[in-house]
Amino acid sequence: MTRRKLLTGSAACAATLWARSHWDRSRISAITDEIGATADDAASFAHDAGMLFVEVRNQPGSNREYATSREADMQATAAHLKNESLKVSMVNTSLLKFAWPGSAAAPDQARWDRRMDDLQKALRCAEIMGADKLRIFAGTRVPDPSSMFPRIADAIAEMAAECEKQKVTLLLENDPDTNVASCADLAAVMKLMPSKAVGINWKPAPDGYALLPKKRILNVRVPAASLAPSRPEFMNWKAILTALDKDGYAGRITLEMGLTGGKGTDGGKGTDAARDSLDQLVHIVREVS
Repeated sequence: MTRRKLLTGSAACAATLWARSHWDRSRISAITDEIGATADDAASFAHDAGMLFVEVRNQPGSNREYATSREADMQATAAHLKNESLKVSMVNTSLLKFAWPGSAAAPDQARWDRRMDDLQKALRCAEIMGADKLRIFAGTRVPDPSSMFPRIADAIAEMAAECEKQKVTLLLENDPDTNVASCADLAAVMKLMPSKAVGINWKPAPDGYALLPKKRILNVRVPAASLAPSRPEFMNWKAILTALDKDGYAGRITLEMGLTGGKGTDGGKGTDAARDSLDQLVHIVREVS
């Protein structure tokens, strides 16, 4: 038996042993291009961390998004992850993360016009990867974001109709650079989109959790900076996980390093930082399990 298969078996065994707990390590995932400069590095990190699921965004070591890549690249990665006994829970895309026509001085008309074609490519990527979720956004932020909410709802509803056919769920992420930045923004937009094919990829904010439709939170982001007590972004993750558990949340939490290709924006050794952050997160998970 190889070390990798032993690690995989150990993770599965641990998940079984901890089945009585609300939280365990098997519910933690990460984005492959943030935990390795190569596909092998990312797989090794995931196995060492006891992960059973990962998310994909860019090809490790590059800025090439899987959702817009060649099918051959998608298929190669899917085969590699399957061989490593890792499942893909979500394909992270940049769908709708640009300036929309009528909302900015310099809209990206070309991306707007091809948005449905880009969605089809992303859906094909999800199919190949075996994922049932796509991460999307709500357009580059304008001075009055609420004025965009009806347009956002219409645009995403059009996409959701296509996703329902393939049993894929769109997860809208709150991002400060977009028109949906806060919990209040998320709650307002979700009220306009009753489709079951649209959920939330929640990046916790200091307040506003009570506003959210809890059953529509299908993935949770854990920014690394929010785990460090010395950082201004620090958040009480023990309280957040306890609240999520109380409200019946059954999804995963994704460690988000803000890295590309396994390196930080300063060119440092991002995977070392990822290991440190993961250790912090695992410690918290154990406290609330």
